[in-house]
Amino acid sequence: MPELALSLGALIEDGAIQLRLSGAREPRREAIRIWTELGFRPPTQVLLDRDRPIDPAETMRYLDAISRRVRGEPLPHVTGLSGFRHLSLASDARALIPRPETEGLVELLLQRARTGQVADIGTGSGCIALSLAMEGGFDAVTGIDRSAEALGLARQNRDLTAGRVSLVQADLCAPLRQGSLDALISNPPYLTVDEYSSLETSVRDWEPSMALVSGEDGMAATMRLLDEGRDVVRPGGWLALEVDCSRAALAAGQASAFGWTEVTIHLDLFGRERYLLARRSHTR
Repeated sequence: MPELALSLGALIEDGAIQLRLSGAREPRREAIRIWTELGFRPPTQVLLDRDRPIDPAETMRYLDAISRRVRGEPLPHVTGLSGFRHLSLASDARALIPRPETEGLVELLLQRARTGQVADIGTGSGCIALSLAMEGGFDAVTGIDRSAEALGLARQNRDLTAGRVSLVQADLCAPLRQGSLDALISNPPYLTVDEYSSLETSVRDWEPSMALVSGEDGMAATMRLLDEGRDVVRPGGWLALEVDCSRAALAAGQASAFGWTEVTIHLDLFGRERYLLARRSHTR
């Protein structure tokens, strides 16, 4: 640990060296991001303030964050922040880190439904529900999760964003009334145990397994949502699910078998089959 105050430039360089040695692909970018997201200065000030001496307490906090990142902790956990669409959200081990892929699911639903009542099943950090509340014109947005810890994080993010979202602890669609929704959206768990075991340690060791694993075939939660969704989504309403790309066709076939109509699969930003959109039949 430094005995004298380091300049900001020297501190960033020290962080970048440690990250580079740990195998980071963009060490300097990460070093700057950690500094800025810890709340010390905006990114534009990093170059302007290169020669400014840094308070030893700030230095210690920054180097501690670098050390956590070097040990493999996900960057959003280190900084405590994660971006999602137009939101900056708190992020920690209580829920999945919001992914850019999931932003596409929100976009697809908003293209089809922007009013009425919508529920986000397995809300986790609240990223989907809060985005819908901010960007849509819904009368009511409900986020449901069986994890009390995840809902604690979602409440924190609701307070940060002043989002108008009701949060409920429950299992999938259990608390919802029949025909009460104009849309149901979910990024449910969809991995098998073997797939979970083969994940990168940055995911497997730091993010909740209950938000990732879904039965022997990875389809348990998806199948329940396809089934239970028929009761809670009104005729003509929409279902939007994130699915595993290797089982997207299977999920679409099951949706049709359950009586959903206008079933379509959409690609994510990496060109993978990632989203299932379907409409509640008027007859089944």
